[in-house]
Amino acid sequence: MAFGIAGATGLVIAYLLGSIPSGYLAGKLLRGIDIREHGSRSTGATNVLRTLGKWPALAVLIADVLKGAAAIVVARWFCPWLAAELSPAPPAATDLQVWVPWAVCLAGIAALLGHGRSIWLNFTGGKSAATGLGVLLAMSWPVGLGAAAVFGAVLALVRIVSLSSMLAALTAIVLVCGFEHPLPYRLLVIAGGLYVIIRHRANIQRLLAGTEPRLGQSSVDVKAEAQV
Repeated sequence: MAFGIAGATGLVIAYLLGSIPSGYLAGKLLRGIDIREHGSRSTGATNVLRTLGKWPALAVLIADVLKGAAAIVVARWFCPWLAAELSPAPPAATDLQVWVPWAVCLAGIAALLGHGRSIWLNFTGGKSAATGLGVLLAMSWPVGLGAAAVFGAVLALVRIVSLSSMLAALTAIVLVCGFEHPLPYRLLVIAGGLYVIIRHRANIQRLLAGTEPRLGQSSVDVKAEAQV
């Protein structure tokens, strides 16, 4: 009973953390605009970069990473503490070893869903790549750093954020399966990675059509190039 209450509480907190609309808030606070009506209509850092500039985009990126990491912190430390407080006797260490990884798994997924389907934005949002990175870094920093390295390398080569994000998600899946991790961690990264890729389905269509903007380039510029 105590584990169930603690787990449910952690899920709600993780979702609410993920749903903090940092990109939307940046647009409202800095320009008085709804960023969902501009650019790609996403609330993620890439659209903030194209709409508001690099410093607001950096702030949004950091905020999105931190809220993903915070969701894992809640699952890993707050939820066991709450379970212990609610239990008539301290939970056994073996029980915690089994339960905590599942709490982390569910909290990570909740944070990703919160970012992509924010309750504050009528269940719209971003594509969860930065929040996913925060989840990875807090869950398993080698997997997180590996994914971040691939993202950075691909972005430097092709300057396409969506492609970099999707390849980073695939890299995370490969790494978490290659390293020694509990099954819930692997399920989290596989499900989260696929979710991030699915959220990029419109970008995939543009990539195949050759109309996906590169970093620092608008979709109008890409269409003009395609007509030359």
